[in-house]
Amino acid sequence: MTVTNVLLSGVVGSTAYGFAHAGSDVDRLGLFAAPTEELHGLRPPKESHVTTDPDRTLHEAGKWCRLALSGNPTVMELVWLPDALYEVRTPLGDELIGIRTSFLSARRVRDAYLGYATQQFRRLLARGDGSFSADTRKRTAKHARHLKRLCEQGYELHRTGRLTVRVDDPAAYHAFGEQVAADPEAAEPLLSRFETAFAETPSALPEEPDEAAAEAWLRRVRRHFYTPDLSTV
Repeated sequence: MTVTNVLLSGVVGSTAYGFAHAGSDVDRLGLFAAPTEELHGLRPPKESHVTTDPDRTLHEAGKWCRLALSGNPTVMELVWLPDALYEVRTPLGDELIGIRTSFLSARRVRDAYLGYATQQFRRLLARGDGSFSADTRKRTAKHARHLKRLCEQGYELHRTGRLTVRVDDPAAYHAFGEQVAADPEAAEPLLSRFETAFAETPSALPEEPDEAAAEAWLRRVRRHFYTPDLSTV
Protein backbone atom coordinates (compact mmCIF):
# COMPACT_ATOMS: atom_id res chain seq x y z
CA MET A 1 0.00 0.00 0.00
CA THR A 2 1.41 3.36 -1.07
CA VAL A 3 -0.23 6.36 0.57
CA THR A 4 1.15 9.84 0.07
CA ASN A 5 1.11 12.80 2.45
CA VAL A 6 1.44 10.73 5.64
CA LEU A 7 1.57 13.25 8.49
CA LEU A 8 2.02 10.98 11.50
CA SER A 9 2.50 7.25 11.89
CA GLY A 10 3.76 4.93 14.58
CA VAL A 11 3.71 1.52 16.21
CA VAL A 12 0.62 0.97 18.35
CA GLY A 13 -1.24 -1.99 19.85
CA SER A 14 0.38 -4.71 21.91
CA THR A 15 3.92 -3.52 21.20
CA ALA A 16 3.11 -0.04 22.46
CA TYR A 17 1.24 -1.34 25.53
CA GLY A 18 4.05 -3.73 26.51
CA PHE A 19 1.99 -6.90 25.90
CA ALA A 20 3.93 -8.18 22.89
CA HIS A 21 5.86 -11.44 22.88
CA ALA A 22 8.00 -13.23 20.31
CA GLY A 23 5.90 -13.69 17.21
CA SER A 24 3.38 -10.95 18.02
CA ASP A 25 2.08 -8.89 15.13
CA VAL A 26 3.32 -5.32 14.89
CA ASP A 27 0.41 -2.90 14.41
CA ARG A 28 0.88 0.51 12.85
CA LEU A 29 -1.50 3.46 12.85
CA GLY A 30 -1.24 6.79 11.10
CA LEU A 31 -3.00 9.61 9.35
CA PHE A 32 -2.57 11.18 5.95
CA ALA A 33 -3.86 14.20 4.07
CA ALA A 34 -5.75 13.75 0.83
CA PRO A 35 -4.89 16.39 -1.77
CA THR A 36 -7.36 19.16 -1.04
CA GLU A 37 -8.49 19.44 -4.67
CA GLU A 38 -9.64 15.80 -4.60
CA LEU A 39 -12.09 16.47 -1.76
CA HIS A 40 -14.36 18.54 -3.99
CA GLY A 41 -15.25 16.05 -6.70
CA LEU A 42 -18.14 13.64 -7.11
CA ARG A 43 -16.10 10.77 -5.74
CA PRO A 44 -14.08 11.77 -2.68
CA PRO A 45 -10.88 9.81 -1.97
CA LYS A 46 -10.86 6.86 0.41
CA GLU A 47 -10.87 7.90 4.06
CA SER A 48 -9.01 4.83 5.34
CA HIS A 49 -6.41 2.44 3.99
CA VAL A 50 -6.00 -0.87 5.84
CA THR A 51 -3.57 -3.71 5.17
CA THR A 52 -2.91 -6.93 7.06
CA ASP A 53 0.58 -7.77 5.82
CA PRO A 54 1.93 -5.65 7.36
CA ASP A 55 -0.83 -4.64 9.80
CA ARG A 56 -1.29 -0.95 9.07
CA THR A 57 -4.22 1.48 9.25
CA LEU A 58 -4.07 5.00 7.87
CA HIS A 59 -6.98 7.42 8.28
CA GLU A 60 -7.47 10.61 6.28
CA ALA A 61 -6.91 13.67 8.45
CA GLY A 62 -10.56 14.70 8.50
CA LYS A 63 -11.74 11.23 9.50
CA TRP A 64 -9.04 10.97 12.17
CA CYS A 65 -10.21 14.25 13.70
CA ARG A 66 -13.84 13.13 13.79
CA LEU A 67 -12.91 9.83 15.43
CA ALA A 68 -10.65 11.56 17.97
CA LEU A 69 -13.35 14.10 18.85
CA SER A 70 -15.70 11.19 19.58
CA GLY A 71 -13.19 9.85 22.12
CA ASN A 72 -12.21 6.81 20.04
CA PRO A 73 -9.53 5.01 22.10
CA THR A 74 -7.79 3.42 19.11
CA VAL A 75 -7.05 6.61 17.19
CA MET A 76 -6.36 8.63 20.33
CA GLU A 77 -3.27 6.65 21.27
CA LEU A 78 -1.51 7.82 18.07
CA VAL A 79 -0.90 11.28 19.56
CA TRP A 80 0.28 9.96 22.94
CA LEU A 81 2.96 7.47 21.82
CA PRO A 82 6.47 7.48 23.29
CA ASP A 83 8.79 9.29 20.88
CA ALA A 84 10.66 6.10 19.96
CA LEU A 85 7.51 4.52 18.51
CA TYR A 86 6.89 7.20 15.87
CA GLU A 87 8.06 6.20 12.40
CA VAL A 88 6.74 9.26 10.52
CA ARG A 89 6.51 12.62 12.21
CA THR A 90 6.05 15.78 10.14
CA PRO A 91 5.63 19.41 11.26
CA LEU A 92 1.84 19.12 10.83
CA GLY A 93 1.95 15.88 12.79
CA ASP A 94 3.83 17.64 15.56
CA GLU A 95 1.18 20.37 15.55
CA LEU A 96 -1.48 17.71 16.03
CA ILE A 97 0.39 16.24 18.99
CA GLY A 98 0.64 19.74 20.39
CA ILE A 99 -3.18 20.17 20.43
CA ARG A 100 -4.02 16.59 21.46
CA THR A 101 -5.82 17.63 24.64
CA SER A 102 -8.20 19.74 22.54
CA PHE A 103 -9.86 16.54 21.31
CA LEU A 104 -10.71 15.36 24.82
CA SER A 105 -13.89 15.77 26.83
CA ALA A 106 -15.03 14.12 30.04
CA ARG A 107 -18.28 12.80 28.62
CA ARG A 108 -16.87 11.39 25.40
CA VAL A 109 -13.84 9.79 27.05
CA ARG A 110 -16.06 8.17 29.66
CA ASP A 111 -18.58 6.91 27.12
CA ALA A 112 -15.98 5.69 24.62
CA TYR A 113 -13.57 3.91 26.97
CA LEU A 114 -16.22 2.38 29.21
CA GLY A 115 -18.30 1.58 26.14
CA TYR A 116 -15.47 -0.32 24.48
CA ALA A 117 -14.65 -2.11 27.75
CA THR A 118 -18.29 -3.13 28.17
CA GLN A 119 -18.32 -4.52 24.63
CA GLN A 120 -15.25 -6.59 25.46
CA PHE A 121 -16.97 -7.87 28.61
CA ARG A 122 -20.05 -8.97 26.66
CA ARG A 123 -17.85 -10.85 24.23
CA LEU A 124 -16.19 -12.62 27.14
CA LEU A 125 -19.52 -13.69 28.64
CA ALA A 126 -20.74 -14.92 25.26
CA ARG A 127 -17.92 -17.46 25.24
CA GLY A 128 -19.30 -19.39 28.20
CA ASP A 129 -17.66 -20.95 31.23
CA GLY A 130 -14.09 -21.28 30.01
CA SER A 131 -14.48 -24.86 28.74
CA PHE A 132 -13.48 -24.02 25.18
CA SER A 133 -10.55 -24.56 22.83
CA ALA A 134 -7.04 -23.37 23.50
CA ASP A 135 -7.32 -20.88 20.65
CA THR A 136 -10.54 -19.42 22.08
CA ARG A 137 -8.96 -19.21 25.54
CA LYS A 138 -6.05 -17.29 23.99
CA ARG A 139 -8.41 -14.80 22.34
CA THR A 140 -10.41 -14.48 25.55
CA ALA A 141 -7.27 -13.67 27.55
CA LYS A 142 -6.33 -11.06 24.94
CA HIS A 143 -9.76 -9.40 25.11
CA ALA A 144 -9.59 -9.41 28.91
CA ARG A 145 -6.22 -7.64 28.84
CA HIS A 146 -7.66 -4.97 26.60
CA LEU A 147 -10.74 -4.59 28.80
CA LYS A 148 -8.48 -3.84 31.76
CA ARG A 149 -6.31 -1.52 29.65
CA LEU A 150 -9.31 0.45 28.38
CA CYS A 151 -10.56 0.92 31.92
CA GLU A 152 -7.17 2.00 33.28
CA GLN A 153 -6.27 4.31 30.41
CA GLY A 154 -9.73 5.82 30.11
CA TYR A 155 -9.78 6.56 33.82
CA GLU A 156 -6.32 8.15 33.63
CA LEU A 157 -7.52 10.41 30.81
CA HIS A 158 -10.68 11.26 32.72
CA ARG A 159 -8.85 12.04 35.95
CA THR A 160 -5.66 13.72 34.70
CA GLY A 161 -6.20 14.73 31.08
CA ARG A 162 -3.20 12.65 30.02
CA LEU A 163 -2.74 9.19 28.52
CA THR A 164 0.13 6.78 29.21
CA VAL A 165 0.13 4.26 26.37
CA ARG A 166 2.61 1.78 27.86
CA VAL A 167 1.15 0.07 30.92
CA ASP A 168 3.07 0.00 34.20
CA ASP A 169 2.86 -3.73 34.90
CA PRO A 170 2.25 -5.89 31.80
CA ALA A 171 2.53 -9.07 33.90
CA ALA A 172 -0.56 -8.05 35.90
CA TYR A 173 -2.53 -7.68 32.67
CA HIS A 174 -1.42 -11.11 31.47
CA ALA A 175 -2.40 -12.63 34.83
CA PHE A 176 -5.80 -10.95 34.64
CA GLY A 177 -6.24 -12.29 31.11
CA GLU A 178 -5.58 -15.85 32.23
CA GLN A 179 -7.95 -15.47 35.19
CA VAL A 180 -10.75 -14.27 32.92
CA ALA A 181 -10.02 -16.96 30.34
CA ALA A 182 -10.79 -19.50 33.06
CA ASP A 183 -13.85 -17.62 34.33
CA PRO A 184 -15.17 -14.76 32.13
CA GLU A 185 -17.32 -13.40 34.98
CA ALA A 186 -14.11 -12.58 36.85
CA ALA A 187 -13.94 -9.43 34.73
CA GLU A 188 -17.16 -8.01 36.16
CA PRO A 189 -15.75 -6.63 39.47
CA LEU A 190 -13.08 -4.66 37.60
CA LEU A 191 -15.60 -3.18 35.17
CA SER A 192 -17.96 -2.28 38.02
CA ARG A 193 -15.13 -0.68 39.98
CA PHE A 194 -14.23 1.59 37.09
CA GLU A 195 -17.85 2.48 36.36
CA THR A 196 -18.03 3.74 39.95
CA ALA A 197 -14.65 5.48 39.72
CA PHE A 198 -15.66 7.37 36.59
CA ALA A 199 -18.92 8.43 38.21
CA GLU A 200 -17.38 9.58 41.49
CA THR A 201 -14.07 11.15 40.37
CA PRO A 202 -14.00 14.77 39.19
CA SER A 203 -12.56 15.01 35.68
CA ALA A 204 -9.69 17.20 34.56
CA LEU A 205 -11.39 17.40 31.17
CA PRO A 206 -14.03 19.83 29.93
CA GLU A 207 -17.51 18.52 29.16
CA GLU A 208 -17.01 19.27 25.46
CA PRO A 209 -13.86 19.11 23.29
CA ASP A 210 -12.31 22.19 21.74
CA GLU A 211 -13.52 21.65 18.19
CA ALA A 212 -12.24 25.07 17.13
CA ALA A 213 -8.63 23.95 17.64
CA ALA A 214 -9.23 20.78 15.65
CA GLU A 215 -10.95 22.75 12.91
CA ALA A 216 -8.09 25.27 12.71
CA TRP A 217 -5.49 22.48 12.43
CA LEU A 218 -7.48 20.69 9.72
CA ARG A 219 -7.83 23.92 7.72
CA ARG A 220 -4.04 24.39 7.91
CA VAL A 221 -3.68 20.88 6.49
CA ARG A 222 -6.12 21.67 3.68
CA ARG A 223 -4.28 24.87 2.78
CA HIS A 224 -0.93 23.08 2.82
CA PHE A 225 -2.08 20.41 0.37
CA TYR A 226 -4.10 22.63 -1.94
CA THR A 227 -2.83 22.70 -5.52
CA PRO A 228 -5.46 23.91 -8.02
CA ASP A 229 -6.15 21.59 -10.95
CA LEU A 230 -5.75 24.13 -13.77
CA SER A 231 -6.71 21.57 -16.42
CA THR A 232 -10.38 21.93 -15.41
CA VAL A 233 -10.40 25.74 -15.57
